[in-house]
Amino acid sequence: MSMMTEFKEFAIKGNVMDLAVGVIIGGAFGKIVESVVSDMVMPIVGAIIGKLDFSNLFIALGQVPEGTARTLADLKKAGVPVFAYGSFITVAVNFAILAFIIFMMVKQINRLKKEAPATPPAPPATPEDVLLLREIRDNLKK
Repeated sequence: MSMMTEFKEFAIKGNVMDLAVGVIIGGAFGKIVESVVSDMVMPIVGAIIGKLDFSNLFIALGQVPEGTARTLADLKKAGVPVFAYGSFITVAVNFAILAFIIFMMVKQINRLKKEAPATPPAPPATPEDVLLLREIRDNLKK
């Protein structure tokens, strides 16, 4: 079997296609959650804590060149190593929100599965020896 044939069989399998769709949707969903976190949640959290902008929370780990603005973007552009813990806080909140949303979706799907009416199982087939005994019984009654 050639490598291309094996690859074609692998790529066509349902699980691979499901995984590909999941990754693509997950990437798009991740961007939506990132926007919700950075544009809606973090400003509110920052306002409650004291109007902090988490994206600019950092510690410069190197010498800052003269005249460089003390913002994360400018320090990175100048090549100064920075410990950007604010970005980490934003990503951690992003992850927590995404995990919670996925948890709620899975919980809802499981609830809907439980509510679906289950079809009664078909009665098991009568064993052959029981059928034979019934036939003998019916013949004896005659």
